[in-house]
Amino acid sequence: MYAVIEGIDTAGKSTQLELLKKKFPKATFTKEPGGTTLGIKLRTMALSGEAKSKIAEMFLFLADRAEHIEEVIKNSENKMIISDRSMISGIAYASQLDIDKLINLNLIATNNTLPSHVILLKLSPEELKFRLSQKENDSIELRGIDYLINIQNRMEETIKKLNINYIFIDASLKIEEIEQKIEDFINAK
Repeated sequence: MYAVIEGIDTAGKSTQLELLKKKFPKATFTKEPGGTTLGIKLRTMALSGEAKSKIAEMFLFLADRAEHIEEVIKNSENKMIISDRSMISGIAYASQLDIDKLINLNLIATNNTLPSHVILLKLSPEELKFRLSQKENDSIELRGIDYLINIQNRMEETIKKLNINYIFIDASLKIEEIEQKIEDFINAK
């Protein structure tokens, strides 16, 4: 099983991943971008702003994704794998590029390896605004609520286009309720 947790910043992915580590201690936990040694270098390059072209930046993330699939996902095929983000985030955050072209490029990079389970934690604009007001924001969060909601919408669109097993969960629910929904979804196989 290859399960991924997706969601925009402040949706609660980190909280749920920590809870999943306790529920599934034998699972392999990983993340994108930066889930491999090469991936860390590629992520650093992509986020440094060194690549002036958005297309060059996207190819750095695709290289990271290809390495991650080969080194982590395929090496753990017979185990439960739970990832913090996946190609879905990569496609959503590359919002200036055509979604169908991005899907095709990502399918090449992943050698058609898709998650078996996708969990998308969704926030309303009002809840997002509240959560952002409670913390110091990074450069992505500083782009604003409209930007982040657009990214969330692209995540949802990408998931639907990929025709994969998914659940959308209201991230404003109590932590325990979200945890139970995720556990039920994963265990349903």
